[in-house]
Amino acid sequence: MRTDTARAAHTETGVPSATPPASLHFRPSERQRLPLAALLALATAVFITSLTETLPAGLLPAMSGDLAVSESAMGQTVTIYAVGTALTAIPLTAFTAGWRRKRLLLTAMAGFAAANTVTAVSTDYTLTMTARFVAGVAAGLAWALLAGYARRLVPPHLGGRAIAIAMAGIPVALSLGVPAGTFLGKALGWRIAFWAMTALTVALLAWITAAVPDHPGQRPEARTPMLRVLRVPGVAPVLFVTLGYVLAHTVLYTYIAAFLGHAGLGGSVDRVLLVFGAASLVSIWFVGAHIGRKLRALTIGGALLVAVAAAVLAVASDSTPLVYGAVALWGLGWGGAPTLLQTAVGEAGGDSADAAQAMLVTLWNAAMAGGGVVGGVLLEALGTEAFPWSVLALMLPVLAVVLAARAHAFPAAGRAAAAG
Repeated sequence: MRTDTARAAHTETGVPSATPPASLHFRPSERQRLPLAALLALATAVFITSLTETLPAGLLPAMSGDLAVSESAMGQTVTIYAVGTALTAIPLTAFTAGWRRKRLLLTAMAGFAAANTVTAVSTDYTLTMTARFVAGVAAGLAWALLAGYARRLVPPHLGGRAIAIAMAGIPVALSLGVPAGTFLGKALGWRIAFWAMTALTVALLAWITAAVPDHPGQRPEARTPMLRVLRVPGVAPVLFVTLGYVLAHTVLYTYIAAFLGHAGLGGSVDRVLLVFGAASLVSIWFVGAHIGRKLRALTIGGALLVAVAAAVLAVASDSTPLVYGAVALWGLGWGGAPTLLQTAVGEAGGDSADAAQAMLVTLWNAAMAGGGVVGGVLLEALGTEAFPWSVLALMLPVLAVVLAARAHAFPAAGRAAAAG
């Protein structure tokens, strides 16, 4: 069965395909079909949404001093962003289901430009928190839209690769964007970092206008009520896996500095995160190259890698080489997860793919917010040694569900690929 996004994929021919990086190794016939300029614009949108969410983490001391609040209070600028996304992704996706996709994407990214501009000029904590909430709302719109939009730009059998290119913005933001933003903030002031985000977003708005083809929204008679989407075979298992996978990752990633400090690597956090980011990029490339035929195997493999990494960190955190090796496995297991899970929920959702994506976005951000809370409780109650064990405990049911949910949720090959 092809989704509505797959059926619409052949209609756009107005954007010439640029030559992709050699590292992607697409065959010549595939290279001609990939509108890389449009897909990279979507990847930049993903980069902006991810970096806007996490940028304050590297600028907390300066921001808290300037706004005269504690660092813990300033840290809530990350939480309020996730809350804005989690609270509004589903209702706003339903409300805008009939909008043309390009108009909706431009609206969401304009929201980021406005929110980052207000953050850059604000001298009031309440106003800053309001701007961060608005940025989270814009993220909810964008995240529910981007994966499906990427699929619509290509033939059905290339949908997974299109999502992989679009989702590459996540590890780039985490491994390169956050350190770069932190350096810029320390060198020129934290406000300059947010002004830079505004400038990048304005440039992206022009890029989207010029390079990304438009697509219609969903007709009223074709829309499925949100709650009914949960009864579509395969959707609920993918959402359960998403909740467990993201929660497990966030519990450890949020407190990785504390964990590494306890392991005697407190001065190497940047190098450890660089290893994680590089491994994540490799994972995205590999998943993009094989997702069309190996969706289930890749999901099982990714979950296994994260579980093994957690086990190594749990029993061998006193060995620096093993810690670096485990972090590399963690990156390999996590990097392709957004692509795999968004592809899986799109395949399972069928004609209700956009609604299913909105649910995934909501759960994703709820898990991110929950990961910070759960990790904080674990840190206070049991110490950093509890983090890898908690990751392992969360990944085991994830693996069980992926193994049990076959045809509908995690088929061996994507339906679009099979149809192609």
